[in-house]
Amino acid sequence: MAAVDTLPEQHGSAPSGGMWVLRDSWTEASRHLRIIPRNTELLVFAIIQPIMFVVLFVYVFGGAIAAPPGFDNYKQQYLLPGIFAQTVLFGSAFTGVGLAEDLTKGLVDRLRSLPMAHPAVIIGRTLSDLVRNVLSFAVMLGVAFAVGFRIRGSIGDAVMATLLLFFFAYAFSWIQALIGLSVGSVEAANSAGFIWMFPLTFVSSAFVDTASMPRFLRPVADFNPFTKVTNATRALYNGIDPGADLWWAIGWAVGITVVFAVLSIRKFNRAASK
Repeated sequence: MAAVDTLPEQHGSAPSGGMWVLRDSWTEASRHLRIIPRNTELLVFAIIQPIMFVVLFVYVFGGAIAAPPGFDNYKQQYLLPGIFAQTVLFGSAFTGVGLAEDLTKGLVDRLRSLPMAHPAVIIGRTLSDLVRNVLSFAVMLGVAFAVGFRIRGSIGDAVMATLLLFFFAYAFSWIQALIGLSVGSVEAANSAGFIWMFPLTFVSSAFVDTASMPRFLRPVADFNPFTKVTNATRALYNGIDPGADLWWAIGWAVGITVVFAVLSIRKFNRAASK
């Protein structure tokens, strides 16, 4: 009788509290991470993409553009940090595609029927995609060293630059989460998740100095959050003072995470209840 009396308490409303959310988020993240070794196509893509980005951009653009003032080498010391930022940003697209797939398959509704913290479904997805991004970045960094990239700053500066890249990528995972929950299919999530990232990354300092851009485009590129994170990480990897770019990049990452986490969780609750 006592067991019957506690049943509604155990299986009623979803648990709340910070520890519940963290525990359930890690459980969700672990579920996604266990799939990676079994999904050969996903694993190969995660390894091949960073290699392709480094090799193509370095050897296609490398000989055509001169290094901006302050950099003695365009290919290794200026271009590659921009490619690092672009690759981790593109890696955030997995979040939107994965959530759209879970919605179309009805998996989200099954998860909502469990006594778990509902935000953990999205948090777990973003955390697992962050780990995937870390693995891709490790491969990309190895290839970058092979083609001549060197860390000219301190180890602490390099660690700070890398963590900033991951924080920025995690922030944009929340934008992708909102996209994945808003569109009607996996195909639409894939298209909508990538199309806006191309102007974001190319109208920036990732590949050229913004001073070389037309006057009407330069303010847009300078204020672009992708420019801020690229400038900050590039400076840190090269042993240069990042100045205000570091704080702008952190501010953008924090703001994007907070705003789009709130919007994504609200959208998730509405989408999953349909």
